[in-house]
Amino acid sequence: MEDMLFYDRMQFAFTITFHYLFPQLTMGLSLMIVYFKWRFLRTKIDKYNDAAKFWMKIFALNFAMGVVTGIPMEFQFGTNWAKFSELTGGIIGQTLAMEGMFSFFLESSFLGLFLFGEKLMGQKLHFLTGFLVFLGSWASGYLIIATHSWMQYPVGYEILENGKFVLNNFGALFSNPWLMPAFLHNQMGSVITSSFVVASIGAFYLLNNKHSEFGKLFVKTGVIFGLISSILIAFPTGDWAAKNVAKHQPVTFAAMEGIFETEDGGAEIILIGQPDVENKKLDNKIAVPNVLSFLTYQRWDAQIKGLNEFDESVYPTNIPGLYYSYHIMVGLGTIFIGLMLIASIQLYRKKLYTTKWVLWALMFMLPFPYIANTAGWYTAELGRQPWLVYNLLRTADGISPTVSSGNTLFTLLGFIGLYALLGLLFIMLAVKIIHKGPETSKHN
Repeated sequence: MEDMLFYDRMQFAFTITFHYLFPQLTMGLSLMIVYFKWRFLRTKIDKYNDAAKFWMKIFALNFAMGVVTGIPMEFQFGTNWAKFSELTGGIIGQTLAMEGMFSFFLESSFLGLFLFGEKLMGQKLHFLTGFLVFLGSWASGYLIIATHSWMQYPVGYEILENGKFVLNNFGALFSNPWLMPAFLHNQMGSVITSSFVVASIGAFYLLNNKHSEFGKLFVKTGVIFGLISSILIAFPTGDWAAKNVAKHQPVTFAAMEGIFETEDGGAEIILIGQPDVENKKLDNKIAVPNVLSFLTYQRWDAQIKGLNEFDESVYPTNIPGLYYSYHIMVGLGTIFIGLMLIASIQLYRKKLYTTKWVLWALMFMLPFPYIANTAGWYTAELGRQPWLVYNLLRTADGISPTVSSGNTLFTLLGFIGLYALLGLLFIMLAVKIIHKGPETSKHN
């Protein structure tokens, strides 16, 4: 049973980690494409329209990869997690079906119109199609996170005698107190990814003295969007989401912050340290006294429960993984704020485009928002364990009893090989689009 559970979790973790590399760019990028198109309508300067069309090509490539890698996860609900689907399908099926029927088709339909219908529709309708692509991509994220939020903090349900969960309040799915903080925090993470991608490609053009006008536009736009989103992901959205964890999942909050013992007079915030779960302590820690209490409850002396206050049966199953995921996310988020602030100052001083060390930093930071977003999702998922539905359905009780661990390992190895090829193909196509650069055009 343990092997079966391990491989089921590993397969879903691998496929969803690879899949989310693509939506996290498309959601934020769709907002920036709408901005470029709006600027073109306001100014009639062609480079904004050319930028919108260039980035929509990158969007389309990511969207296609997202679709291809997203479909297997839907099947895994039936193959690897049949008991979970049987028990909770009456609830999670609502939001997942809405995401597929409404958001996905809205996004895909108008993506085609944006790519191929500019001359036929005219500029205002072309802008509208771009806006609807943005709306579809963000609605898709909203509905997926509504599903996830119900698993983190179940609301509006009742459990029948046969153990099945049924929905008795549809509106509760969307008024869930977990939903909006998680959604806004996630979307700011997506905007950060797109900002760094746009800025890094712009920095690449400037450093290579290639497509310089677009390089300046991409760097400027990426830095402005990046600074705003990097601040917003910390406060208020990150603060809001963390307070939700402290309120509704206190054992998770203690584990991710590395609090093994309840402290009198206020809890310290851990900057660095290695969790020693066996001895229930942090090794080599560097901490600032009382700050965590103040950030969480706005009181320096507020008590935050440590792991010693909870039964070990409800501990997160991978405390070191949860702790490191959370601190990687927070650490990178702090670096993002610092770099974007420096770049913004240089932009204000009109020196950014010639400050090579900042351009190099922007270019080489490209993969790190992906790491931070992945670490953030690992924090959420590892924090919920050992539950599929928090405090109601354990992960071990949701797997498919008739699928052997050998079958799951075999398909996992197949996914690894297939996704390696897909990843290589994606990189080749993306590099080709970026190397060619934006196409210039004129409009009457």
